[in-house]
Amino acid sequence: MLEQFLNHIEKHTLCLKTDRILLAVSGGIDSMVMLDLFFAAGYPVGVAHANFQLRGAESEQDELFVKAVCQHKGIPFFARQFNTTEYAALNNLSIQMAARELRYAWFDELLEKENYNYLSTAHHLNDSIETVLLNWIHGGASEGLLGIPVKNNHIIRPLLFASRKMIETYATEKKLVWREDASNQTDDYPRNFLRHQVVPKLQALNPSLEETFQLGLEKLKAGHALETLAVNQLREAYFKAEESKVIIRKEVFEKIQHPLMLWYLLREYHFTPAVCYDVVQALRAQPGKRFLSPTHQLVIDRTTLIITPHKKFWQPVEITSVQATASLGPWDMTIEPVTGKAISADAGSALLDKDLVKFPLVWRTWKPGDFFYPLGMTHKKKISDFLIDNKVPLSDKPHVTVLESAGQIMWVVGYRIDNRFKVTAATQQALQFTLHPHFI
Repeated sequence: MLEQFLNHIEKHTLCLKTDRILLAVSGGIDSMVMLDLFFAAGYPVGVAHANFQLRGAESEQDELFVKAVCQHKGIPFFARQFNTTEYAALNNLSIQMAARELRYAWFDELLEKENYNYLSTAHHLNDSIETVLLNWIHGGASEGLLGIPVKNNHIIRPLLFASRKMIETYATEKKLVWREDASNQTDDYPRNFLRHQVVPKLQALNPSLEETFQLGLEKLKAGHALETLAVNQLREAYFKAEESKVIIRKEVFEKIQHPLMLWYLLREYHFTPAVCYDVVQALRAQPGKRFLSPTHQLVIDRTTLIITPHKKFWQPVEITSVQATASLGPWDMTIEPVTGKAISADAGSALLDKDLVKFPLVWRTWKPGDFFYPLGMTHKKKISDFLIDNKVPLSDKPHVTVLESAGQIMWVVGYRIDNRFKVTAATQQALQFTLHPHFI
């Protein structure tokens, strides 16, 4: 296996024999095999052990074990303890994502401080298979089906050639010692469920699953390289970047046979596949149709599509006074007092009773649980139900905004005002709220 290990490093140009390599070692079988291989090959290495303090005394024993192995081999050892549970709660993350953020931030710090060239992790072929299956289940695009990358900037993965069985055989033959994490035996996490319940059934269908999968990944990587080339060629031919916008000539659709091909072109602007379907459907309609992503807007013009970034994103905006102008997403909102009492028929404006409006106002995106009293109704309605009843496209829903006063929603912006704030015969003065699209 040592020879395959060295061949894998050379084939993918992972590192040079003179490079200093920092090994991420948990103490489990995979990382202990990686440590043994690097040590046997004579690379200058150091070991980093992240103690997430999630398993009580077991976590402490893991750290002491790895430290003892490094002392025996004369390898520099670095350890850090993390309050992972607290970090996850403060940042609204799962424990797994919190641990990932903490360890990689620390690894980056160590690389720079201790002058290491690369960080090496012990991901192997079966990890890559599980990653592909997870991405497939969650609807990942082509790059998500390529498996774990063998090299990603300063991170190298020299065990991706090896199956789990190869690693276990090597560890047994070399009489290596390692630590077992009991959480790896449960099916509480999706990856563990795939590992214990799904992959064995696939292996029963194809005993050479790992080899077959590896060959399939190589084919997919070649296809992805061609895909990237084609996308870049289309961008060069039909995209024109100006100071504050990107202009796409409509002729590009002569080359695109499926809306998802448009999605590949527009992904960096965060448009979803659903929005791209809607864009293609709207091409033959009147110019001016507008589509939104969390960061950009796309407008269909006569001969082009125009993409501009939002002037501001979707953080709540406070409006403190009359005659103020506020910006949210790709919109500006103006407010001015008026004397007329007619109900505005323009969806982009709202006429509200000034005496009922309490400043400061908050303009924000809607959220689950929001409700209002739609104009003409005396009972409240959840905004989620209102959007369904009004057949608001799924792609537009995340960008629906509300204007609220003292915690009460006055206007589902662009759709309907609240009955409680309407202009009546008793209204002395009204406020006109008007939306204006902006380009930057």
